[in-house]
Amino acid sequence: MTNLETLLAQVRVLPLIQTDSISTALQLAERLADDGMTMVEIVLRSKNALSCIEAISLNLPEITVGAGTVLDSQQAAQAIQSGAQFLVSPGFDANVLDTAQQAGLDYFPGCATATEVLAARNLGLHTLKFFPATASGGVPMLQALAAVFTDVSFIPTGGINASNLDEYLALANVLACGGSWLTPSE
Repeated sequence: MTNLETLLAQVRVLPLIQTDSISTALQLAERLADDGMTMVEIVLRSKNALSCIEAISLNLPEITVGAGTVLDSQQAAQAIQSGAQFLVSPGFDANVLDTAQQAGLDYFPGCATATEVLAARNLGLHTLKFFPATASGGVPMLQALAAVFTDVSFIPTGGINASNLDEYLALANVLACGGSWLTPSE
């Protein structure tokens, strides 16, 4: 297990932040850290996402900040330049994996099927984002995957909320859950 995976196993929830406001991103990250959530994922779906990563990286060094919704190697490189300490994608991309590995960063690609999990696992990835979690079968699907992929852990994201979080976290193959409900866009 990498240092980042160990940290994820301790915090158990990875808050996702999506905002165009750098000050809002800093405030959210600070509040989350005050509550013991020392990791955040800034999703690359806003025009200032890279600036938000950079601001958190520079101003809140106690927070491990990563980039989410990384779709290609160009975004991966930009996120790394901005200070991202890990990368997350909705699916698997070999070029993003190469970029992450060259930078010495963890990469958590999204996988929703046994075929995708097998492909990522056979490339040496043992912690994967399970996305979209609820739409892809949720807890029963993760239980089924656990029977076959005993050396793979998941970060389910998509459809996770306060009412079903404990159900996911109770699974032995769930390292942490992605938490967009913690930082709604409004």
